[in-house]
Amino acid sequence: MVMPARRRDVVRHFQQAYAVSERRACRVSGFGRAAHRYQSCRDPLVELRMRLQELALTRVRYGYRRLHVLLRREGWRANHKLVYRLYQKKACRSGRGAKRRRACRYRSGRPAVGKINDCWAMDFMSDKLFDDRPFRILTIVDCHTREALATALRTHFRAYQVIDGLDRLARLRGKPRSIRVDRRVCEMGSRIRRPHARSMGLSEQGRTRRLQAQQAQRQRLHRGLQQPPAAGA
Repeated sequence: MVMPARRRDVVRHFQQAYAVSERRACRVSGFGRAAHRYQSCRDPLVELRMRLQELALTRVRYGYRRLHVLLRREGWRANHKLVYRLYQKKACRSGRGAKRRRACRYRSGRPAVGKINDCWAMDFMSDKLFDDRPFRILTIVDCHTREALATALRTHFRAYQVIDGLDRLARLRGKPRSIRVDRRVCEMGSRIRRPHARSMGLSEQGRTRRLQAQQAQRQRLHRGLQQPPAAGA
């Protein structure tokens, strides 16, 4: 079900794109004019939100029920349902560590990388623009030279787009012997994993957890992409 805020955006888009009145835009989108013009008069509870965030950061092991007790002791008039809703929206659960998954069997070691195009590493980076629109960056790194071979930016990636990027890179630099990918890249479908790997003549090395050295390398690359350029550059 679409939220009213999104439906208001649709009505405004119809008005601007097609130069129609508010009445006609609401009729076409099936959204009532009264709901479109409604303005919330609910208290934003800024002080309560800030205090709940402070308590959650100082007491990371506390859930919303314990935080509700602390707020009541300080004199805040808020029931547990309101505290739970603010607790969920503020993402106060980030400090609580999740249970660590343990491997059920021993893992085999990685083969050594001794030359260029011996092994590539491929992973995604996610971020948001100033208007909260998400985008993703596909990064491909040579594991031997630590060279960033390609960085592709899109709002969303399809499997054929990743395949086209790999084909274009293979024509320029040659085919790698193997490609290391993360689980998120592997979930894009078997069109990348099996048929394309056979067509390029390489072996794919899937993994079940992040390799520390390889992940640190990609994080350094991502931090370099996020840093603004220097004033004299």
